[in-house]
Amino acid sequence: MGNALAVAPGLSSPVATTPDAGPGEVSGDGASTFHSERKSLLRRHRFTIGALTALVLFTPVWISLGGALENPSLGSTTSARVAEWSRDHGAGGMVTWIENLYYSHHAPPIGGKPAANAVPTRPRHAAGDTATVSERVRAGALPTPAPLDPFPSSALPGEGRWVPSGRLVKGLPAVYTTFMRPDSIHTSVVDGVAWMDTKLLSVRLYSGSYIPGGGPFKYSTPLHPAAEGTLVAAFNGGFRLADSQAGYYTNGVTVRHLVAGAASFVIYKNGTATVGAWGSEVTMTPAVISVRQQLRLLVDNGHMASGLAANEASHWGTVLGNSIYVSRSGVGVTRDGALVYVGGPHLDAIDLARLLVRAGAVRAMELDINSDWVNFATFGSGADGLATAADAHDLLPAADMSGAYRYFASYWERDFFTLSARTRPLG
Repeated sequence: MGNALAVAPGLSSPVATTPDAGPGEVSGDGASTFHSERKSLLRRHRFTIGALTALVLFTPVWISLGGALENPSLGSTTSARVAEWSRDHGAGGMVTWIENLYYSHHAPPIGGKPAANAVPTRPRHAAGDTATVSERVRAGALPTPAPLDPFPSSALPGEGRWVPSGRLVKGLPAVYTTFMRPDSIHTSVVDGVAWMDTKLLSVRLYSGSYIPGGGPFKYSTPLHPAAEGTLVAAFNGGFRLADSQAGYYTNGVTVRHLVAGAASFVIYKNGTATVGAWGSEVTMTPAVISVRQQLRLLVDNGHMASGLAANEASHWGTVLGNSIYVSRSGVGVTRDGALVYVGGPHLDAIDLARLLVRAGAVRAMELDINSDWVNFATFGSGADGLATAADAHDLLPAADMSGAYRYFASYWERDFFTLSARTRPLG
């Protein structure tokens, strides 16, 4: 009956058939075309099925990563957020390797002068400071800290000279800040130093849903509005607990078991705070309200910790090791009970410890690292007497990537410390 045209299922073009062909068969030149197109169709189907399967399997990953990319608590940049997300999903080793590689090739320059915007301006808060040492002591405050000797032989104007910052407490400055260069080699690097009077200030730990995780906590991030009327200063917390190698306790909740020997920032019910090695210099008592542990002490007995110069990274930060220059922060306690904070760019653990000792710390520990997390801010009071992020003064405005807004923002999920004016005398 002559040739007829039939369309094979799933094909877009007809193929020739003959009366001699059986059901579903193709003969002649059409057979080669049919088999070729059927193989192509199967390949396309396999690819489509594979792609759909991968999409289904990895949908939770894309959703998780997408959420991380929109979370400011994981960093101010896409790369920082991807790094934090990767650490949380088993790729911490790779992130560490990449960061080490990057920072080892971006060491601070030798010599030189700081950029103009690297030197902090005088804080606009607590402008008056006329009280003598004896007047401060009679008012129940600590004596004003002595000026710090710069490391380079030629000091910059104002280097190591304390200036009052933040709202006054009992008419007196409760926080003083200055800036220092970390050594006599990297003379273009500027880091910040703060001194806090714990007789005038009460310390509190705010816990985050990401760091430490868990909860709910009595004091959870962000800053409680009721604290805005007495807030004087705030500063960053520590590593994620997985990297801290230590524990976390607050208001009766043990988030992670406290580790003997770990560097510990301990806050007491009367609002005072100290730093020490857990189990020896500081221990659990009924007066303890919070313990934030991290690594090992950087400073003990007024000296850099033994072995610090040997680059034994397991005690002072496996994330980047102690020989890598990166933004770092640390907190210590002085002999008379004041707290000192150091933070800024291009620091290795040795420089951080050296600055803490120079600031008067007899015991000190490292806090968080990397520019997204290092922050110290002081606060004045607006017309309504309340502290605001807009009125904050960052210790190193040019080096800070997130600023003081973090303490007031509902999205901030990392722990931090606040220092507020005491509402009753320290007994």
